[in-house]
Amino acid sequence: MTPFIIRRAVMADLPVLNELVIEAVQHLNVRDYSQAQIDSALRYAYGIDTQLIHDGTYFVAEMNGRIVGCGGWSKRESMVGGDKAKQSPTDDNLLDPRVDPAKIRAFFVHPDHSRQGIGRALLGVAEMAAHQAGFTRLELMATRTGEPLYAAVGFVVQERSDAVMPDGTRFPLARMTKMVEAGAEERYAG
Repeated sequence: MTPFIIRRAVMADLPVLNELVIEAVQHLNVRDYSQAQIDSALRYAYGIDTQLIHDGTYFVAEMNGRIVGCGGWSKRESMVGGDKAKQSPTDDNLLDPRVDPAKIRAFFVHPDHSRQGIGRALLGVAEMAAHQAGFTRLELMATRTGEPLYAAVGFVVQERSDAVMPDGTRFPLARMTKMVEAGAEERYAG
């Protein structure tokens, strides 16, 4: 396997990240969602939340100078979706690490590089950064496609629900949580 590096995302990465999201969703979600569900989610929900980039909590994995994965965490209330999916200005309210869980957000890996440890490594970096910011709990909304990865690193399903897109399409998700643990980096390796 070719080695990869992880760095903070910058706004200049946005065009590549948007293409990566589309590529990942169209190819990796097909075993878990219908084409109508994928098309609707891409139209109304999927995408990059640029607030994460501005906050410095979004990361990219690069291999040979090419972005092959992305993901991060948030200290804000919004739990899912890119910029186009934000419902209200309160989505960007700051969380209190003493009582609120940090949100794990927007993980995507290029289909040519899936199942090579990239998502797991990005999760480790996100968990470690959230821990350094004082958070003791993590929360996320997992797609059916992402749920096995999150479960493998200790996330537990709390509830299942459907996101309903503006066109009425239902998109099944699972809210998952876990406690932040010291030594996240080692646990996510391999």
